[in-house]
Amino acid sequence: MRLLRNPDFLKLWTGQTISQIGSRITREGLPLTAVVMLGATPFQMGILNGSSGAAVLLFGLFAGAWADRLRRRPILIFTDLGRALVLGLVPFLALLHLLVIPHLYAIGAAAGVLTVLFDVSYQAYLPSLVDRENILEGNSRLALTESVAEVIGPGLAGALVQWITAPLAILFDAVSYLVSAASLALIRKPEPGPKRGSDPRIFREIREGLLTCWRDPILRAFASRTAFASFFMGFIGSMYILFAMRELKMNAAMLGAIISAGGVSSLLGAIAVRPIVKRLGYGPSLIASALLSSAGAFLLGFAHGSPALAALFLVASQMCDAGWSVYTIGETTIRQSIVPDHLLGRVNSAMHLLFRGIYPAGAFVGGALAGQIGVRATILAGAAGFLCSILFLILEPRIFRFAPAGRTEQRGAQ
Repeated sequence: MRLLRNPDFLKLWTGQTISQIGSRITREGLPLTAVVMLGATPFQMGILNGSSGAAVLLFGLFAGAWADRLRRRPILIFTDLGRALVLGLVPFLALLHLLVIPHLYAIGAAAGVLTVLFDVSYQAYLPSLVDRENILEGNSRLALTESVAEVIGPGLAGALVQWITAPLAILFDAVSYLVSAASLALIRKPEPGPKRGSDPRIFREIREGLLTCWRDPILRAFASRTAFASFFMGFIGSMYILFAMRELKMNAAMLGAIISAGGVSSLLGAIAVRPIVKRLGYGPSLIASALLSSAGAFLLGFAHGSPALAALFLVASQMCDAGWSVYTIGETTIRQSIVPDHLLGRVNSAMHLLFRGIYPAGAFVGGALAGQIGVRATILAGAAGFLCSILFLILEPRIFRFAPAGRTEQRGAQ
């Protein structure tokens, strides 16, 4: 509760709440634009879902190095303004009747690069804004924001798509980034500068961040699990809207309402994460939450029957999103606790690279595979692979012995 009396954290939190709601509109709006307005094929949907990740694969590691070289709040403001400009192109081109699928690829890629630069800077900025002992609470409250957005955003996106079309719905997201940039600009707490001068050998700095991820057993387990899971999540994510709308006969408004159920579940997970971690510990909490997320992927693949019956499967699948919240908050908190501040941006970017960079490979493979074995079989294959990724966590005993305070002190002593 101490962070509720921190005005600078509240400014960050408020701006992100609005921005996250807008982001959820675009997350559904871009693929809906491709499917409904431009008649995208399964392979094109795979490319669209993978385009942002492909851009991250090329530029993600540089984002972490920049986040460690520069003050992070100006980066956050710049990337918010950049995303507002990029996403504003979608309604602009649509109004001119010039919007085509390659435009969505390019916009998704540009937004992906800006998002990864924002995310790695954002996670590195939080420890300088709040005390270390409040990091879990800060991550929990920021995850609450994402969960609230997950409740409101998809339903709002579905309604807006039905009402004013998908491209114009994306305009709401562009405006939300402007609000986020304004809220960040109002933060008054001075941010410490980088602890060391910029090394002109940026590739050496990137290598240092990657070696940090590899040498620490806990970070190595997280990185391996993230890479493996991300590849198979690409199978699922690239096919989700196509599967729901074409095979299960959902409309945009119904699909938005269903995805909002996942937001409710994520919200519950974000609320419950601190008592869960306190009772079970970090390791068991991560394993249990990852298993719950895997169950949701299988429920999606088994959805069938009338639209009403299929909707029940999809809602049940979305309700497993509580596991995603618990896992993400726990993993991020551990990472922020064990990584020195001057390396945090690069370590964050390496993790984002593994998630967002490998995801497009899965999306491309999933799109091609769906043309051979069908969309449902592709989703189930992705669910099986996602489940197997948990083995990387189970096989690392140090995760089960992790204690934030002791670990932080140990690193400080080193």
